[in-house]
Amino acid sequence: MMNKINSYKIVFYILLIIAFASSLYLGAYDFDQSMIQSVKNYFSTGQHTPDSYVLIELRIPRILMAICTGAGLAIAGTSMQGLFKNPLATPDLIGITSGAVLFAALTIVSGASMMKVLPSFVKYSLLSIMAFIGALLTMIFVYRMATSRGKTHILILLLSGVAISAMAGAVTGFLTYLSTEDELRDITFWSLGSMAGTNWWKVLIVATVVIIGSLFLINKGKTLNALLLGEKEASHLGFDVEKTKKHIIIAVAFIVGTIVAFNGTIGFIGLVVPYILRFIFRSDYKILLPLSMLLGAVVMLLADTISRIIVLPAELPVGILTALMGAPVFIAILINYKRKM
Repeated sequence: MMNKINSYKIVFYILLIIAFASSLYLGAYDFDQSMIQSVKNYFSTGQHTPDSYVLIELRIPRILMAICTGAGLAIAGTSMQGLFKNPLATPDLIGITSGAVLFAALTIVSGASMMKVLPSFVKYSLLSIMAFIGALLTMIFVYRMATSRGKTHILILLLSGVAISAMAGAVTGFLTYLSTEDELRDITFWSLGSMAGTNWWKVLIVATVVIIGSLFLINKGKTLNALLLGEKEASHLGFDVEKTKKHIIIAVAFIVGTIVAFNGTIGFIGLVVPYILRFIFRSDYKILLPLSMLLGAVVMLLADTISRIIVLPAELPVGILTALMGAPVFIAILINYKRKM
């Protein structure tokens, strides 16, 4: 079994390296000289040429953002499926994405008035900051609703997420109705997901959150396997079920909230990747959690690269591509469930 796992790890690493190298070269901009020469010129002179600027300030940060985003969404989706014991579960279920979208829409519609009273260093990242605050407040609200006497009720957590998603969706729709033509375009483009505005600071923040959150989640593999037997059985086996649920919910909220804050809404990665891996390794979360990060990074990087080249010289929002990939998988899951029934 270990040989099989290591073989898949090697395959995923190779795919990631190939996707990374391909993504460097593919895009609307054609390099005049080799990339190695562009980097050498930059480090020797300390000044950017057009080639080095595109490579160092645009493409490499964007590639790293795609890798972090895919890895984070995939492990978050896998963890949620283990927590809910349902292969259809995704982080969207607990309303985190809806809360981020609501605050982003609020910022876009009221941005002109807010900009007048904010310091200049905040203005540039205002949309991301507000989206993260929205995700954080949603997580706190849903978690408090589902927690009673130190115990988190998964069903109430799910229903609270559905309720907050519906309410946030309604308010977002109202703000969209009130928006001007330019604001409507901004809301639409942001809600579809894109990594066009990525820079090194954003990559650093997202990578830090994804790494820290993933360290919490990867260590929960044994407990998630035990939870497949039921919460009481897992407790009898010596696992701290309540602590695990709390860690998973908080880690997923921070990972997804941060990713949505910087990149907009990107769906289905947390659904597609675990489903593919489950075909090979069943529901062994000690294996699924680390491998989901690798495969998620590959899938997200491929999707982002395709989004940059499919409608040259324009760019297709990557959320559209992930939805196109994820919808057939979602239908396949439903068909599989129907057959079992």
